[in-house]
Amino acid sequence: MERTLILVKPDAMQRGLAGEIIKRFEQRGLKIIGLKLLRISRELAEKHYAVHREKPFFESLVAYITAAPVVALALEGSDAVTAARATIGATKPSAAAAGSIRGDYGLEIGRNLVHGSDSAENGALEVANFFSEGELCADWARDVDPWVFE
Repeated sequence: MERTLILVKPDAMQRGLAGEIIKRFEQRGLKIIGLKLLRISRELAEKHYAVHREKPFFESLVAYITAAPVVALALEGSDAVTAARATIGATKPSAAAAGSIRGDYGLEIGRNLVHGSDSAENGALEVANFFSEGELCADWARDVDPWVFE
């Protein structure tokens, strides 16, 4: 089972889309093992977006993600990263497939509603950056799991 981090970003929170976004991942079959509402600190934002530190949009990215609360989700499932990213849609909303979160609700790349880990390795790292092991509830089984996972 893979883990992935999902962040319901400030624009989605402002637009009242948190519940709809969480619902999409649950309906996809991914298991929520961690969930919390938080205000991301500048320090955590810089750590999370470190790969973009030298890019011209880094400061605006940090300002955006720290501007309002986010919902952080730790999800688990078979091929969770790929499943979550397909649910999210392409980074540029106008290129995202209809039926994806960004395809249905997004218009601009700078306000694309949701973050999802881009690899299993980053999923594990990002989940650890936002959740301590004690905050995760990975040791429970859903009755539906045998119908979702082989």
